[in-house]
Amino acid sequence: MGKKTLGVKLRLARALKQNRRAPVWVTIKTKRTVFGSPKRRHWRRTKIKP
Repeated sequence: MGKKTLGVKLRLARALKQNRRAPVWVTIKTKRTVFGSPKRRHWRRTKIKP
């Protein structure tokens, strides 16, 4: 296709960083009430707007 512009690249990088699991210390601190991350995204199910 073409080159990624800086704005698109930054948005994709942010989405990549958000797509991690919740830290273990959060799970321990909340006694397993917070288990997963609410912003978790699968690459095939939910697409992001570039």
